[in-house]
Amino acid sequence: MGAPCDRCEELLQDFLDRTLSDDEWREAETHLSDCDYCRRRYRFEETLRRYVRTSSVERMPPGLLDKLAELRGLDATA
Repeated sequence: MGAPCDRCEELLQDFLDRTLSDDEWREAETHLSDCDYCRRRYRFEETLRRYVRTSSVERMPPGLLDKLAELRGLDATA
């Protein structure tokens, strides 16, 4: 990994957040189109964010909260 990859690493989170300037956006997009390593890193980060978003809004299956509380020795309805 060299300087262009280091720079892409600096820009990656803001690239995913879509908060880069137009010049930074083009710089990151160009590098990602040419670099397999950084493109894989981008895909991983994108997939991780999607997973976190999805899992944070899904409700627990019925009874799971009670079972977890039971395992901790607490009453889930309290």
